[in-house]
Amino acid sequence: MTRFTRPTGTQDILPEDQPYWEHFIAHVTALARRYGFERLDIPIFEATSLFARGVGEGTDIVDKEMYSFKDKGGDDLTLRPEFTAGVIRAYLEHGMHALSQPVKLYSIGPAFRYERPQAGRFRQLHQFNAEVIGIADPLADLEIMLLAWDIYDGLGFQHLSFQLNSTGCPQCRPGYVQILKDYYLAHYEAICEDCRHRLERNPLRVLDCKVERCQPIIAAAPKIGDHLCADCATHFTTLRGYLDDLGRPYTINHRLVRGLDYYTKTVFEAWAEGIGAQAAVCGGGRYDGLAELLGGPATPSVGFAAGIERAVMLLKAQGKRVPALPLPPVFIAYLGPVARQAAVRLLVQVRQAGLGAQMAMGGSLKAQLRQADKRGARFVLILGEDELARGEVTLRDLAAGTQVAVALAAVVEQLQQRLA
Repeated sequence: MTRFTRPTGTQDILPEDQPYWEHFIAHVTALARRYGFERLDIPIFEATSLFARGVGEGTDIVDKEMYSFKDKGGDDLTLRPEFTAGVIRAYLEHGMHALSQPVKLYSIGPAFRYERPQAGRFRQLHQFNAEVIGIADPLADLEIMLLAWDIYDGLGFQHLSFQLNSTGCPQCRPGYVQILKDYYLAHYEAICEDCRHRLERNPLRVLDCKVERCQPIIAAAPKIGDHLCADCATHFTTLRGYLDDLGRPYTINHRLVRGLDYYTKTVFEAWAEGIGAQAAVCGGGRYDGLAELLGGPATPSVGFAAGIERAVMLLKAQGKRVPALPLPPVFIAYLGPVARQAAVRLLVQVRQAGLGAQMAMGGSLKAQLRQADKRGARFVLILGEDELARGEVTLRDLAAGTQVAVALAAVVEQLQQRLA
């Protein structure tokens, strides 16, 4: 018989890993709310055309990585490869432009990309996503970057800094793209095959190439920062001024363009000390033209995405301790079939009083007590026929190593007092 295993690029998040996941999610959720962000949950699948138009044909995500399918009604759908296109779709569909601007939203959940699996990178990945929608002021860029900073600073990550760049806007980017293409055409024979394709379909992506032979060409390429229009240059200078004033370190990275078509002006990554070196832990930027691509009015927006798998991996690698998940403090053991029936009723009573409780499901009394210890119980309630005849239950405190007889009618109140 075939033994099934999980699909390539996916993972089972086991009980022992859940404390890391719950710690990260609780941390980012609390921070987002402190910043005034509200939660938005969007569908796991959307119309394929939403991503083709918003993320951009010619990007690796659209051309190579999307999980797309036809449903039984004949609609072309895609499992979301990222959140932002869906968030802006929801913003437009539900008339959020009529709300007080900016609208600050966050989302948490899975995304799907057919990538080559590697450390911290999966085909089913999980992200925390934050967006500030409806305002062009560089303060919105700063707000997003400060949230990203506080997430990783609060997790105890060391040597935080930003990689920062501006990718211009529809007024100044086309001129730069032509300069970049002319430069690359002069080196056409030296560049890799992928860069030749990118040069035709998504020229800025040539700057993100990792192939060794392309590195000297990238290093000498014209810099977009030298070709920004006055508006983009002022926006970038203002944002840098905020970061300088707050003492948030950053490096201007002329190669940083991100992998999605919708970015304009600011793009950034947050870097932290990884496993022996610094590495990107999240990234994002401004996408002022995305709403228009999706059929809406011009809506300036900025946001970022943080991968949960990568954060968990780095928490473990750096030996960060996270709080253990709470276990039910009460365990009920019994001796004999009559006591077992009474134990079931007592279990329901304890739980209805708001206390966590588990009950043994078979085995000798000695085995049940061992089970209580392994499950991290603080108190064990022991019921036998003798105790029932007296209307009592034995309350054993495993932490103190003591036990007392308590009236069955008063045991719930006794537990509440001790656990308080």
